Amino acid sequence: MKHIIAIGGGGLAVAPDGLLLEQYILAQSGKARPAVCFLPNASADPGEYSLRFYAALSQLDCRPSHLSLFAPPSADLASFLLEKDVIYVGGGNTKSMLALWREWGLVEILRHAYERGIILCGVSAGAICWFEQGLTDSIPGPYTVLPCAGFLRGSCSPHYDGEAQRRPQFHELLLQGAIQPGHAVEDGAALHFVDGELHAVVTSRPTANAYYVEKQDQGVSERALGTQYLGADTPPQA
Repeated sequence: MKHIIAIGGGGLAVAPDGLLLEQYILAQSGKARPAVCFLPNASADPGEYSLRFYAALSQLDCRPSHLSLFAPPSADLASFLLEKDVIYVGGGNTKSMLALWREWGLVEILRHAYERGIILCGVSAGAICWFEQGLTDSIPGPYTVLPCAGFLRGSCSPHYDGEAQRRPQFHELLLQGAIQPGHAVEDGAALHFVDGELHAVVTSRPTANAYYVEKQDQGVSERALGTQYLGADTPPQA
């Protein structure tokens, strides 16, 4: 099966999330001690972001690593990534990250990983990058529509409750026909797709939500999706 898990915001032990989403992601691998690779490329591979990843994942039973495109570990990035069980993409500037990925051939490598059943996941930029389109703040000014990798149909907006202009500008672009219908994800919520279809929405915050948003008649329809809160001793679902 092919898995993509798109997190609206938070993650990596950011309060109040803890590591609930990361525990859920690792459980999907079915491995006792999965190999997890962090891609901090959307933030220009800062060392402190990778250190936060290692600090968080060291609390879980896994084998963490990271891939910097400014100091790559190998000339053979395909072999490096395709031996992983989970690939976790961090937040930052989605437009710049995708440009780097295309220059390094990572989009095709990641597509190969996806087809092989390696779990692809990420937060913010690392969430919207998998869709056909993302609502992004990569360019200064109003939010813009960004063509993305296209592994999943439609559009996606992260931080739906965390940034005041996300919702109204997503609605406006839908009404203009400038963006495809798609998913809007609040901080602390994650969309879990299996074989290209939405399988579950899991959350690390009791009130976090996600929505399917589309133009309808002369307005915008926002359909709340059913969620599963991973806290309160709820075991991760594999």
